Amino acid sequence: MEEIKIIDKKINIFDAHAHYDDEQFDEDRELIIEELRKNNVIGVLNCGASLKGSIDSVSLADKYDFFYAAVGIHPEYADKLDEAAIDELKRLAKNDKVKAIGEIGLDYYYDENPEREIQKRAFIRQMELAKELNLPVIIHDRDAHEDTLNIIKQFPEVTGEIHCFSGSLEFARECLKLGYYIGITGVVTFKNAKKIIEVVKEIPLDKILVETDCPYMAPVPYRGKRNKSDYIKYIIEKVAEIKGVEADEVSELTISNIKHLLNIKK
Repeated sequence: MEEIKIIDKKINIFDAHAHYDDEQFDEDRELIIEELRKNNVIGVLNCGASLKGSIDSVSLADKYDFFYAAVGIHPEYADKLDEAAIDELKRLAKNDKVKAIGEIGLDYYYDENPEREIQKRAFIRQMELAKELNLPVIIHDRDAHEDTLNIIKQFPEVTGEIHCFSGSLEFARECLKLGYYIGITGVVTFKNAKKIIEVVKEIPLDKILVETDCPYMAPVPYRGKRNKSDYIKYIIEKVAEIKGVEADEVSELTISNIKHLLNIKK
């Protein structure tokens, strides 16, 4: 059995992508969030996936001082994006705690998702919204690297994060050229994580964000369990190991990166 490295040193954490509005937190949400505060989590970006998820994300950001919100429609719900939904996203974005448009993008993995052309239209419309509002984007890209790249190239004024990065090193380089950050999840701790390890090894630390995508994607040693933001310490430790630096350096830089992206001054 693999020995699990225990991290004793305090490492501050800013979770660049979470879903605490998810029903998996319905029974103990307040308790979990208060525990995060005690476990060195200094910031969380809660990302909307649907209109309801966006509204709930803003509510969480209003309730907890260290929470921020992204509002947007996930590609799974691309067929629900109409101008009424865009108007609602605009209304939500007037809140000072809304720092990005997301989670938006493309997902070609699931056959039951809306048709690709519908996804692309919804993605482009929300990129237009981000440009209009001068906000960064949080992009979901699953099995859609080429189309994702082609669309973000159409919006050179917009920057953001490629969330839960799953592409090649070459794709990462193209995203970096466009000013995007690369989101690293618990996948980097998995035994078969050769591709993302290669990406982490190559790209500069000042372009890396760390995130949970909780309640999903828990890192080793919690793989398969419900994820939460304090588990990011295992992601930070793994990134530090790959880069040959101290964990606190990864912590400091990833916090600086997400604050820069989201225009958080404090």
